[in-house]
Amino acid sequence: MRWIPLLVILSLSFVSGLYILGSIDDAKRRSVFLIRLAYLTFLGVILFTPLSFDGIAVYIVPAGTGRVNLHYIYIGLGFIENIILTIPLGFLIKKAFPNMSLILIVPLGFMIGAGFELTQYYLSHTFLINRVCDINDVLANGIGVAIGAILAVVYYHAYEKNLSEKI
Repeated sequence: MRWIPLLVILSLSFVSGLYILGSIDDAKRRSVFLIRLAYLTFLGVILFTPLSFDGIAVYIVPAGTGRVNLHYIYIGLGFIENIILTIPLGFLIKKAFPNMSLILIVPLGFMIGAGFELTQYYLSHTFLINRVCDINDVLANGIGVAIGAILAVVYYHAYEKNLSEKI
């Protein structure tokens, strides 16, 4: 049962990879799409697969139907890792929607983070993946998406400036 989310993620990635290989002829464009697919697959595996596939690992969880931290904001290594994990996602969102302003991308980043945590909560109860919902992760994911979008804007302005200087 714990393997189901991983199998779904890998199956979708495999089918998407076959589609990219079969439908995109330009080698450079195909490699860019495959790198994006590899990142999204990595993101899915990190976020939605169990902490332990065999179920032998012991996790001490308080009694109740689930754990959700909505009170304590802890900024540590895990917080920084979640920011780093979603910076490329913010960059990809800005690349996919170049006309979307940063003011719209910031709330979108927090909604994406909330979506990640809600999905983890659901999968934890349905497929026993032993994940914990945490408001810190929502904040870190939102901050990471915002930073990625800002880096995309800076990159595009620097790239366009270099192009205009060459012309």
